Amino acid sequence: MSAIFKLAFALVCGTLTASAANAAAVDLAVSGEIAGPDGGWDYATFDPSHRRLYLSRSDGVLAVDVDTGKVTPRLVAAQRTHIAVPVNEGRELLVTSAPVGALIADATTGVVRATIKTGSKPDGAFLEPSSGLVWVLDNAGGGVALIDPKAGAQVGAIAVPGALESAALDGAGRAYINVEDRNEIAVVDVAARKLVAEYKLPGCEEPNGLAYGEGRLVAACANQVAEVVDPKSGKVLAKLPIGPRSDTALYDPARKVVYVPTAVDAKLTLISPSEARVVGTATTHTGARTQALDPKTDTLYLPAADYAPPAQAGGRPVPVPGTFRILKVTAR
Repeated sequence: MSAIFKLAFALVCGTLTASAANAAAVDLAVSGEIAGPDGGWDYATFDPSHRRLYLSRSDGVLAVDVDTGKVTPRLVAAQRTHIAVPVNEGRELLVTSAPVGALIADATTGVVRATIKTGSKPDGAFLEPSSGLVWVLDNAGGGVALIDPKAGAQVGAIAVPGALESAALDGAGRAYINVEDRNEIAVVDVAARKLVAEYKLPGCEEPNGLAYGEGRLVAACANQVAEVVDPKSGKVLAKLPIGPRSDTALYDPARKVVYVPTAVDAKLTLISPSEARVVGTATTHTGARTQALDPKTDTLYLPAADYAPPAQAGGRPVPVPGTFRILKVTAR
């Protein structure tokens, strides 16, 4: 994933009120911060069994014990990591690393016990519960590598063309994958390990985040829209406004909403999938575009930082040293 931001905005603890038949009324605000070392980042994940937050970074995986606040800056040392998926009851992590493929590492010590070659650009990944396999998405050559986390080996592959970005499961035998360069959602039969449909997303450029909830899909797009999609037919039910530079979408079953954070405008958009509409927004902080949810406390964690204007016109903004933090967003 790229990291294109505009200049920094000041941190303001904003609020959100969602009032709808299916989206429970809630008042959200940034309630705290966890400081960490400077550096870029990609996906955040959460292990509810061990109460740990994991954040993939350019030099490895950062870990946070959310109950004590203890930060381990580089639990797993690896280059250009994209996601850390808790596996084997949380005792280990599967980490995607662009130069290598996938790593299996001890979640306590960070020691790597297996290195697995995957596609040319392993990016997002998720644990498919019915098989116990981890699906690793290739963001360059396309395709899904199926990894057995216990054996520490690839045991299969699924042919899916295009730059695969993120995925969502419906719990009924279908996996849905955003294909960034084709502006579509690929539909995969989990048991058959086969691509069965491709849903075009008209008006959606470079879909990134994807969430499934309330029998609907929500795809975040780079052109500041989110599309609500019927997963059975592929029909786009609504095109909704979001901010610039989205990267993830996450469904919260407790509140029955999908969160879409956007980095440039420091905004969190809440979408009701069942109603196919925006039910509120909240202010976060610049750079906040990936997220993880603690289902026990319903706390949302979003990495963020301050940014200075780029050194040259058209270049990337530069993160300000000493400003990286992980936001905690909770109900007030």
